[in-house]
Amino acid sequence: MSETHFGFETVDEAQKAARVRSVFDSVASKYDVMNDLMSMGLHRAWKAYTVAVANLREGDRVLDLAGGTGDLSRAFARKVGERGTVVHTDINEAMLRRGRDRLLDEGLVLPTVICDAEVLPFATGSFDLVSVAFGLRNMTHKDRALAEMNRVLRPGGRLLVLEFSKIAPPLAKAYDWYSFNVLPRVGQWVAGDADSYRYLAESIRMHPGQAELKAMMKGAGFGHVDVHNLSAGVVALHVGIKC
Repeated sequence: MSETHFGFETVDEAQKAARVRSVFDSVASKYDVMNDLMSMGLHRAWKAYTVAVANLREGDRVLDLAGGTGDLSRAFARKVGERGTVVHTDINEAMLRRGRDRLLDEGLVLPTVICDAEVLPFATGSFDLVSVAFGLRNMTHKDRALAEMNRVLRPGGRLLVLEFSKIAPPLAKAYDWYSFNVLPRVGQWVAGDADSYRYLAESIRMHPGQAELKAMMKGAGFGHVDVHNLSAGVVALHVGIKC
């Protein structure tokens, strides 16, 4: 039996996807409100920075993995225009439905696909850009997922991974106190679910740091990887270029 981490808990690999799915089923209806509260609105700046770094052109083909409620899909669609394509995906149906409905409310009709990032249902070399924001840490086999992201990119295409990372050491104690004391209480108050936000804090601590993730991306076939630390390393944007 192979094991992996679900937050600080060790679980059978076969159980993790279902456990993660349960977390996001629980929080989907309050996901956007909680994002604003948890990050004090900073998630909007992190995503705007990601869109700027993406530097998309009209006609580009984009795959948005773990696209959830659609923040990046919406921004990308405005950049690629009518000649471009943005595929909005997530493994969680509740999150994907919420994102699709938000996009439709704004007049955006995008291809929407339930899919597992570890086994992508797209042809090799299909996209100019692949993005995954706050989703990689929930994937059971991150190496497989990164290899799949590399596969579906054209040569010279780019992968953008926006994810919680390792904060600068002087802020670590305060950040831990906030994560393990404040986040679960806010989650209980707003979403009626403290456990899912306790898992969030734990999953961040178990996720590879900046250097380790950079090495993983290189191991998955990305010839060059830049790391952009945001908010003192609370979040990092990794940008990989396919050889």
